[in-house]
Amino acid sequence: MLVQTPGFVNGAPLLLLRAEGLAIALASIAAFSGSGASWPLFAALILAPDLSMLFYLLGPRSGAAAYNAVHTYVGPALLFAASAAFGAPAGTAVALIWSAHIGIDRALGFGLKYSEGFGFTHLGRVGRQAPG
Repeated sequence: MLVQTPGFVNGAPLLLLRAEGLAIALASIAAFSGSGASWPLFAALILAPDLSMLFYLLGPRSGAAAYNAVHTYVGPALLFAASAAFGAPAGTAVALIWSAHIGIDRALGFGLKYSEGFGFTHLGRVGRQAPG
């Protein structure tokens, strides 16, 4: 059963956004597999975007801004385009790893953050909730 949370994506749109994340993750991983890039590189970088969470040490506003900056598809799309334009396969591999990371996060329900705290995302609350 889906819990309806005011101010967040709910119901069928939530399921579609999570399915979309899974589709992007699978497509990115398939493209990475076909690229001939190194799987140890994939393993080393798949969690790198989460280093942005360190900015939560400066407060929730800084944490949310840093997290969101590296958890949108804009960065990997620009890196992918630049890498393709300049014939840089390493950049293409990094872009695919980055987009796979974002897709996996979305599929698991980790959305973009609001400045109220790490657990407040556009896909709903994450983490432990106090009993209502």
